[in-house]
Amino acid sequence: MIEFARIIGGKINPRLFLMANKNKGPMLNPNNPELKFALAAVRQAALLVKHIQAEMVSPALTKDDRSPVTVADFAAQAAVARALAETFPNDPMVGEESSGALQTPEEAETLDRITAFVSEVCPDADQETVCKWIDYGAAEPAQRFWTLDPIDGTKGFLRGQQYAVAFAMLVDGQVQLGVLGCPNLTDGYKQEIGGPGSLLVAVRGEGAWTTPLTGAEDFKQIHVSERSDPAMARFLRSFEAGHTNVSQLDLIADEMGVAAEPVRLDSQAKYAILAAGAGDLIFRLISSKMPDYKEKIWDQAAGSIIAEEAGGKVTDLDGKPLDFTQGRMLLNNRGILASNSHLHAAALKTLKAVGA
Repeated sequence: MIEFARIIGGKINPRLFLMANKNKGPMLNPNNPELKFALAAVRQAALLVKHIQAEMVSPALTKDDRSPVTVADFAAQAAVARALAETFPNDPMVGEESSGALQTPEEAETLDRITAFVSEVCPDADQETVCKWIDYGAAEPAQRFWTLDPIDGTKGFLRGQQYAVAFAMLVDGQVQLGVLGCPNLTDGYKQEIGGPGSLLVAVRGEGAWTTPLTGAEDFKQIHVSERSDPAMARFLRSFEAGHTNVSQLDLIADEMGVAAEPVRLDSQAKYAILAAGAGDLIFRLISSKMPDYKEKIWDQAAGSIIAEEAGGKVTDLDGKPLDFTQGRMLLNNRGILASNSHLHAAALKTLKAVGA
């Protein structure tokens, strides 16, 4: 596995940060310490999760066995939190996991396994420090903080398909930097299991970019599609229906006259494909089974800035900007609509027409 200290201490070749236009256009600042840190942290976590998936996920895995994703979730959060505490010790982290459930006799074996995997990238890891690092993510949002989803798309992870490590920095309630680690996407948009994977990154005002998760760094700027005909829109749809309303999504497609087959995958990897122009619309509708559901900030922060910096638009289902000032959830928003910008007005009109 790759050691975090070596990644964060290494030099980024400015030549690899290609300008969209030699005279104008956004360009990543290779000397941005937050950028260098976030890229290194997500790369390390994504490779660790990929390693755990290879070790623990097999065809013999029973449908109800979630132990691989449990181990990977906690291990990735511990590794990222440890790196954050070392690099920006004054920055809190808002994470999805806490170690309380692990510190029971029933979960002793799970904690042992988590600690063993974390020690592969953090040689000083033991059970006590691993729990401490996990709980670093129990902080509340502050003026400046980071938020992490160590594995977004748990069902995709267990199927050996798409998932993402999602990490973002927020300042004054606005996402300023986001990184997605997508081990099974190539060039930021092609679904390739076992390929080199992708890192997608955006810094506010500096565009959206992708580089391989493994292999030589080669940052390339990405842009959303120019598609404006609703009938040609490519929906990005989840395999899982837990947090959306599938029947309403079908109504929306019919209302818009959509003929194209949807692109199906789990997780914020959908934002990556939208940003790279290989999909056009993402809907997170309100499920009738969970009418009061509110999005968690770590499920949207990283992906939303990447989509926006690629030229896309992200709002809630009423067209309101996402409000990251309300703690751990988007309490002032209802669902999610992300688009290539050109189709946003038509999508909002359709949502109103079908009562979504």
